[in-house]
Amino acid sequence: MMLRANARRIVNISWNFNQEPYYNYISILDSCTETKQLVIGKSIHQHIIKHRLCNDNRSNLLDKLTRFYVSCSRVDLARQVFDLIPNSDRNDKVILWNQMIRAYAWNGPFEKAIDLYYEMVEYGVRPTNYTYPFVIKACSALQDVENGEKIHEHVKRQGLDGDVYVCTALVDFYAKCGLLVEARRVFDGMLQRDIVAWNAMISGCSANGLYLEMKGLVLEMQENGLTLNSSTVVAILPAISEANKLREGKAVHGYSMRRGFVNDVVVDTGILDVYAKCGWLNYAKRIFRVMSLKNEITRSAMIGAYVTCDSTQEGLELFEHMRMEDTGSPSPVMLATVIRACAKLNDMRRGRKMHGYTVKLGSNLDLMVSNTLLSMYAKCGRIDDALTFFEEMDLKDSVSFSAIIAGCVQNGHAEEALQILRMMQSSGVEPESATVMGILPACSHLAALQLGVCTHGYSIVRGFTEDVSVCNALIDMYSKCGKIGIARIVFDKMNKRDVVSWNAMIAGYGVHGRGKEAISLFYDMQSVGQMPDDITFIGLLFACSHSGLVAEGKYWFFRMCEEFKISLRMDHYLCMVDLLGRAGLLDEAYGFVQNMPFIPDVRIWSALLGACRIHKHVVLAEEVSNKIQYLGPESPGNFVLLSNLYTTAGRWDDAAHVRVKQKDSGFKKSPGCSWIEINGVVHAFVGGDQSHPQSAKINEKLKELSTEMKRLGYSAESSFVYQDVEEEEKEQILLYHSEKLAVAFALLNLDPSKSILVTKNLRVCVDCHKMEYAAAEISGEE
Repeated sequence: MMLRANARRIVNISWNFNQEPYYNYISILDSCTETKQLVIGKSIHQHIIKHRLCNDNRSNLLDKLTRFYVSCSRVDLARQVFDLIPNSDRNDKVILWNQMIRAYAWNGPFEKAIDLYYEMVEYGVRPTNYTYPFVIKACSALQDVENGEKIHEHVKRQGLDGDVYVCTALVDFYAKCGLLVEARRVFDGMLQRDIVAWNAMISGCSANGLYLEMKGLVLEMQENGLTLNSSTVVAILPAISEANKLREGKAVHGYSMRRGFVNDVVVDTGILDVYAKCGWLNYAKRIFRVMSLKNEITRSAMIGAYVTCDSTQEGLELFEHMRMEDTGSPSPVMLATVIRACAKLNDMRRGRKMHGYTVKLGSNLDLMVSNTLLSMYAKCGRIDDALTFFEEMDLKDSVSFSAIIAGCVQNGHAEEALQILRMMQSSGVEPESATVMGILPACSHLAALQLGVCTHGYSIVRGFTEDVSVCNALIDMYSKCGKIGIARIVFDKMNKRDVVSWNAMIAGYGVHGRGKEAISLFYDMQSVGQMPDDITFIGLLFACSHSGLVAEGKYWFFRMCEEFKISLRMDHYLCMVDLLGRAGLLDEAYGFVQNMPFIPDVRIWSALLGACRIHKHVVLAEEVSNKIQYLGPESPGNFVLLSNLYTTAGRWDDAAHVRVKQKDSGFKKSPGCSWIEINGVVHAFVGGDQSHPQSAKINEKLKELSTEMKRLGYSAESSFVYQDVEEEEKEQILLYHSEKLAVAFALLNLDPSKSILVTKNLRVCVDCHKMEYAAAEISGEE
C-alpha cells in the first residue's frame, strides 16, 4: 500500500517536480523491482523522461530502471534504458551487464546474449565467473558450437576454467550440442564437482541415448558420496525409457517414493513415460490418475503412452476430454502427438479435422506440427495432399524433407523423391540419417546405383554408417541394384547387427538366386546367437524358391515351426507355393494349398496361376482363375496371366474374353516400364516409347543390334507377343520393349567399361533376356 501511495504522490507532482528528492525515485524503483509492479514503474519512468531527470548523468536512475525492467521480464525495454547509460558509467557496472546477459539467456533472443557479451568484452569490461554461465547457456539454447568454443577459450584466458559454475555450464553446453567427448573432458578436469555438475553430465549421456554411460556416472557419483536428487532422477529417466529398462525404471520409481519426489510433476511425468515406453500402460494410467498436479507435458505424455501401447483410440478420447474441460490451448507437442495418433489409425477424417484445428490455433506455423501433418498425409497414402502441404510450408528443415521423401517412396513415387532430394540440396538443407533412410529405398526401386553409392559415401563422412538401420538400408539397396558383393562387404563391416541386418542379406542372396549362400548365412546367424524371426524364414524360403532348392525349402519350412517355434503366416505358405510351382510340381502345389490350415488368399492362388503360365498348364490355370474371381482379384495381373496363357495355347477367343472381363472389372494393365541411371540421372522408358529426346538414335541402335544378334544366331521369342498378328510384326513389337530401349540408350551414352543396370516394374520377358546377353557379347561386356 505504501508503494502505491508513494507512486500516486509522485504521479501527482508535476508543478514542482525537481523538488522531489532524487533518492525517493531510487527507493520506489527498488520497491517496484522487488514486487514487479510494471505499471507503476513505467509511470515513474515517464515522469523521469518528462522532467529530464536523467540529463544530469544520473546513471543510477538508468541502472535502477534497467534492473526494474529485467525483473519484469521486459528485456526489450531494459535494453533501451541500458543503452542510454553513458559508456564511462556502464563500464563500471559489470553486475548490470551480467543481469542483461542473463535476461537474454533465459528469455531470448538468445543470440543477443552472445552479442552483448562480445560488446562487453569490446568495451573493456572484464567478465566474471557469473558472466560465463549465462552466455554459455545462450550458446546451449542455440546449439552454437562455434561461439561456445570461442567463449571456452576466453574462460581459459581469464583463468576461470577451474570455477565449478563455469565448468558446469560448459559441460551442459557440450552435452546439449552432442559433443559428449568434450563434455567429459571438461567434467573430468574439474577439481570440484557439485550435484549440479554431475546432473549436467548424466543428463547429457541420457539425452543422447547412452544408457550404460549414464548408469556408470550415477554409480560413480554415489561412490563419491553424493545422493541422487529430484533433478538427477529427471535426468536419468529418458535413458531408462529409451532403453526399455523396466526393472531399473521400477527401482527409480521406488527410490522417488522413498525420497518424496513423487509429488514433483516433472518426476511423475518421467516415470509415466518409462512405463509407457516399456509397454506397461496400466502402470502409466495409474500414475496419471493419482497425480495431484498435471501440466501440459503430463497430458501429452499420457496421450503418447496410449499411442505407443496401441491404445490409440483411448489417447484420442483423452484429448477430446481435455478439450471439453477447456484446459487451455494445447501445446505443439500435444497437437503433434494427436496427429501421429490419427496417422496410426489411418483416420483421415479426424486428421483433417486436427489440421483445421491447428490452423485455427495458429499452431500450423509451428515447424514440428507442420512436419507431423506432412508425415500424416504421407503415411495415410494421400501423397498429393502431402506434396501440396509441403509446397505451402514457409519453413522447412531436414525433418520436413525427410518426411516427404519417405512418403513419396512408400507411395510408389521414387522419382519424385529424388527430385525433392535435389531441391533439398539446392536449399542448403543438409540431409540427415532419416533422409538417407528415405533415399536409399528410392535408389533400390529405380536401380539408381550411382546416387546410392554417393549416398553411401555421404553416410560414411557424416558418421551415419554407425547406425544399424542405415547399414541395413545400404545392404538392401546394393542387393536390389545388382551389387550383392558390395552388400556383403557392408554386412561384414558392420560393428553391430540386428535381425534385420541378417534378414536383408539373406533376402539379397534370394533376389540373386543364390540360395546356398543364403542357407550358409542362416547357419552363421545361428552360430553367433542371433535368433531368426518370421521374416528370416520368408527370405530363406524365397531364396530356395529362386534357386530351385526344393528339398531345402521343404526342410526349413517344417523346421521353422518345430525347432524355432515360428508361427506360420500366409507369406510362408506363399513362398512354398512359389517354390513348388517354379519347380513344375503343380499338382503338389495345388494339394499343398488345399491342405493349408487357413483359407488361402488371392496371393496364394496368383502364385499358382503364375506357375501354370510358366509350365503351360491350362486346365489347372482355369480352375485357379475361378478361385481368384470368387475371392475378387486384387490387381490386373491375374487377368493378364490367364490371357497370356490362353494366347500361348492359341486360344485367342478365350484370351479376348478374359481381356473384356478385365476391362469390365475396372482393372487396367500397368504398362511395362524400365529405368536406367546414366551419370546420376534416371531415365524411364515404356514399350514403344518415342518421347525420349534420343529416340531416333535409340531406334537406329536397336536395328543395328537386331542385325548383329541375328548374325550370332538370335531368333525372336514370338510366343511372348500376345497379339494375333504376323510373325514379322511380332518381331517389331518385341524389338521396342522398354528394357531393350533402355539397353540401347545405355550403349549410346554409357562408358563401355561400365556395366548396364536396368530395373523394371514387371518381370523381364525371355526375349529381352536373350537380347541383353547378345548385346553384351556384341559390346564386349560380360
